[in-house]
Amino acid sequence: MYRLIGNLSLLKQTLRSGKYTQARFVAAEKKEVPYKTLKDANSDNVASVPSRADAVVVGGGAVGCSTVYHLSKLGLSNSVLIEKDQLTAGTSWHTAGLLWRLRPNETEMLLNNITRRLMDTLEEETGVHAGFHMNGGLFIASSKERLDEYKRLKTFGECMGIESHILTPGEAQKLYPIMNKDDLVGALYSPTDGHIDPAGYCTALSRAAKLNGAQHFYPLVHTGSLYFSAGCWAPHILESVGVKLPQYTFKHSYIVTETIEGVKGMPSIRDHDLSIYLKVQGDVIQVGGYEPRPVIMDEGVPKDFAFSLFELDWDSFGVHIESACKRIPEIAETGIRSTVSGPESFTPDGSPLMGPNPHISGLFHAHGYNSGGLMLSGGSGKMLAQWVINGEPELDMFDYDIRRFNEKLLDNKTWLREQCHEHYAKHYSIHYHFDEPLGGRLAIKDALYQTLLDDGCFYQFKGGWERPGWYDKDNIAPPLPYDYYGEYGYAKNNPDPYTDRLVMDYTFDHPKQHAMIGEECLNARNSVNMFNMSYFGKFYLCGPDATKAAEWIFSNSMDKHPGTTTYTCMLNKLGGIESDLTVSVVEDDGPQAAFGVEGRSYYAAVGGGFSPYVKSRITDIIAQEKFDCQVKDLSHDMILLSIQGPKSRDILSKLCPQTDFSNESFPFSSHQLVTIGGHVVRAMRVSFIGELGWELHASNSAALDVYNTVMEVGKEFGLRNSGYRALDSLSMEKG
Repeated sequence: MYRLIGNLSLLKQTLRSGKYTQARFVAAEKKEVPYKTLKDANSDNVASVPSRADAVVVGGGAVGCSTVYHLSKLGLSNSVLIEKDQLTAGTSWHTAGLLWRLRPNETEMLLNNITRRLMDTLEEETGVHAGFHMNGGLFIASSKERLDEYKRLKTFGECMGIESHILTPGEAQKLYPIMNKDDLVGALYSPTDGHIDPAGYCTALSRAAKLNGAQHFYPLVHTGSLYFSAGCWAPHILESVGVKLPQYTFKHSYIVTETIEGVKGMPSIRDHDLSIYLKVQGDVIQVGGYEPRPVIMDEGVPKDFAFSLFELDWDSFGVHIESACKRIPEIAETGIRSTVSGPESFTPDGSPLMGPNPHISGLFHAHGYNSGGLMLSGGSGKMLAQWVINGEPELDMFDYDIRRFNEKLLDNKTWLREQCHEHYAKHYSIHYHFDEPLGGRLAIKDALYQTLLDDGCFYQFKGGWERPGWYDKDNIAPPLPYDYYGEYGYAKNNPDPYTDRLVMDYTFDHPKQHAMIGEECLNARNSVNMFNMSYFGKFYLCGPDATKAAEWIFSNSMDKHPGTTTYTCMLNKLGGIESDLTVSVVEDDGPQAAFGVEGRSYYAAVGGGFSPYVKSRITDIIAQEKFDCQVKDLSHDMILLSIQGPKSRDILSKLCPQTDFSNESFPFSSHQLVTIGGHVVRAMRVSFIGELGWELHASNSAALDVYNTVMEVGKEFGLRNSGYRALDSLSMEKG
């Protein structure tokens, strides 16, 4: 039996001394996973290959196998899975395979529940054990804030029917006697958690799919629906057809200890505060985690890397050894049986890339799983199958939908690399609601960015944009260039006023700036506020069939006269709401003509976080229904300023004395052209906060003149800048 070194206490000492080198240990290193694989399995592909199939799944990992299984379960028997090597040969074969049922969001929890149920049904269908081992999961907390997060997870899980228990440190140690509990404040125990053997699981899925008529092949097959589940290799392959994917590859690793007496049957541990997991696999422990300095694979993964592993980079991984020895002291006296270091793909927001490609009809994505592909695979495969057969999945998949990304970002390699690194490094961080990324900032700024920053704007990152969060005139805190948390030779930003302000939100209680945000809210209720909403998507639906398309796409009637603004929804084929937005009927006016739009058209404004998705949905419908019209996207060419509060009419009346802003002449849900600061502006009477108010839509070239003119006139009426923290609160108050 190979050993990396004699015992980990020696490694611990050498790590502290800083005198070791990777070469010292490589010679004795054994690279293998602690379970059986399909590397040498016999292929049972049929001899003949069909020339056509209803659906083709590319990639025989956990998600690919699950997708072809669910396609067959929904009656699409003429479906084919294509794998270059053997099933699981890419990344699935070396995954730790942990299934944690308590997750930070509803969709992920529901997807995991589907995977968990599959563990019970696959063996009944196929006679093959699905490879699930239910030894439970123990989440341990070293701080009050972490335990508060676990209590929220427990409550969330109860709504999903997931059993869990909050434990004292002593109760947790009874489940895991060899654990050091000295620094713990509590734990969360989820008894139905466990881990999955990828070989057994994918074999069971494959067999069940074949029983339902699906087939596995290596050659190419013609199809109308192509599911791309090629993991880390997806960017390289799809680049040939012009598809740009927001995912990045990192080396992700774990070690396997020698036998530890008495550990068999104990739950696996997630120690988020130490950024490690401790998976019990029989009588050994797998130690892994998310280090601050992972190996970034800028050149991607080698094309031929089936059932392959990298040499473990101890400079990167060594931090986890120290943490593991702290939590389980016995590990320090135990040898290492093997190391596992393989490629994993990560995304800028930590969620997978799923669903239909926005430009290539019939192409569906399923990759970028942030090392969670195995536990998400059951639910992901089911949703992907529903997408093509039913037209929509039963769950709200927006947070996973590949169409969520602003296309302007896809060519920005700096944004992609920085945010993918940050989501890797913070994978186990507490999920605070108002946390913001530090990497990839300033990717998209509107024309008023610097002006509002100078007024004390603390910016949020939303949909790639910098948008106002809240204001503090006494503390100017711009997002700084990403410092990779001081890793890779980067010097940490010091001082860093943005991070100093951000950590004020690292609480589940009222943050320190709560009173400042409250002042913004009160000013909007009693006086008037300016909200910069320029990150909104701004589209013209135009062309001969624009009216016909608008009537089809939007749930409210669009058969209205010019000057009308309608708050409406967009629905999907199942009748579910995809988005809400305002749509204004315009016809041959100045701003419209300035942007090259002629005739009757429909000007849509939608929240910036959803706008790329909404635009894709609209263009898909236009293509499917063969409407003779198009979408002109002006999201990056215009500003949107919202003047809200009881004194908004006073300001606009003084700004534009030629326009009557009374209820009779300028009713709610209408729009008119006005002149402000020498520029023609579209004024729209709508409100997000339940107060009297107007939106001002203008070109970027007019932005500063319009803003400065409004702010100057607004001084006597108490006008002040305000951010989305106040806007969201005000909106919720009024329903």
